[in-house]
Amino acid sequence: MRGAMILLPLLLLAACKGEPDFEARYDKAAEEIEARANAMDAAIAESETAAEAAGEARAAPTPNLEPRGKIPRVRPEPLPETANPTNPPPSSGE
Repeated sequence: MRGAMILLPLLLLAACKGEPDFEARYDKAAEEIEARANAMDAAIAESETAAEAAGEARAAPTPNLEPRGKIPRVRPEPLPETANPTNPPPSSGE
């Protein structure tokens, strides 16, 4: 019984030692994401090449996008004068 009491903390300590830390898990996830992104890029390039070979027209890029795919800022348009207010008219008090 005394031996079991001594071995139990050692076994628990050994079990905790094998768990990877945050940095290792993060690096592994980053590698998996990068591999998936590369696979997607390759698939897109392959389908574009096949479409060009088949004679299909390639879609024109969207002209409203800024570099790196950012959407440009535009000034908001005012509401039309015919817009209904969201609040009801004031009550007469009755």
